[in-house]
Amino acid sequence: MSYMVPLVAALAVFAAVLICILVYNDLIALRRRCDQAFADIDVQLRQRFDLVPNLVEAVKGYAAHEKATLESVIKARNAVAAAPTTEAGAQAQALLGASLDRLMVVVEAYPELKASASFAELRAELTDLENKIAAARRYLNNAVGEYNTAIEQFPGSLFAGLFGFTARAFYEVGSDRRLAVEAGPAVKF
Repeated sequence: MSYMVPLVAALAVFAAVLICILVYNDLIALRRRCDQAFADIDVQLRQRFDLVPNLVEAVKGYAAHEKATLESVIKARNAVAAAPTTEAGAQAQALLGASLDRLMVVVEAYPELKASASFAELRAELTDLENKIAAARRYLNNAVGEYNTAIEQFPGSLFAGLFGFTARAFYEVGSDRRLAVEAGPAVKF
């Protein structure tokens, strides 16, 4: 019977170590998933960034007097390129999205531009990219939600601070972009 106490103690220590390893590995996997999801958004945003000059050139040929709108798109694109931090980049991306939304509203007033095959291709590509960006944001926010929940729930909460796991922020559409989307295009009869 004297060997039972050390055996039980050894099994308890082994179980505790095993739980630590499993929780730590789960937290690492969730953090990596968040990193991957953010990288996926970055890829889509880079493709949109690269598409902007072609859109501006296509619109410029038909709607040259819409200079202010075109300049706002170019200014927003330049802000994305010059963003010093990830947070500033996200804000600049939101402004770029809002200025592209305004550009698409302006395009509605130019039937010959809308009928242009090259512009139609660019517009379809932009629409596809915007859909991919929205899907990537949803995926990222889901990953962030799972990660944040894991570091707040027991037993993850016991180890999160110890191993340096901190909460992540959700990827939100900037307020300027949200207002542009909520306002929508003006409808005139």
